[in-house]
Amino acid sequence: MTLTSYLLGVLTALFTLGVVVEMLRRRRLRERHAIWWLIAGSLALVIGIFPITLTWAAAVLGVQVPTNLVFFVSLAVLFLVNLQHGAELTTLEDRARVLAEHSAMQDMRIRNLERSASDGRPVN
Repeated sequence: MTLTSYLLGVLTALFTLGVVVEMLRRRRLRERHAIWWLIAGSLALVIGIFPITLTWAAAVLGVQVPTNLVFFVSLAVLFLVNLQHGAELTTLEDRARVLAEHSAMQDMRIRNLERSASDGRPVN
């Protein structure tokens, strides 16, 4: 590994962690969304500082090419992020449906009350 690639790996990991922490600080990213990015950035930093750990981990897991392990872990992290967002999207869709139903019920009630008031009938 050349010094340039070593520094690039470490600086990229530090930049990623810095961006995530700054987004957390400015409340542009919530903690539950940041956890996977913090894990990925931390792993990238460890591998950037100690590149031999990637070779060791690949050997322990039986992966012949250490770069393939990086791609697999990256894919796994992105899958977990996607799964988390899908679950939250489902929850938000359910909430939006319930709110739309409540809004429709309120509109119907208001129209009935207005109709009763305009007809001069007493409101129940």
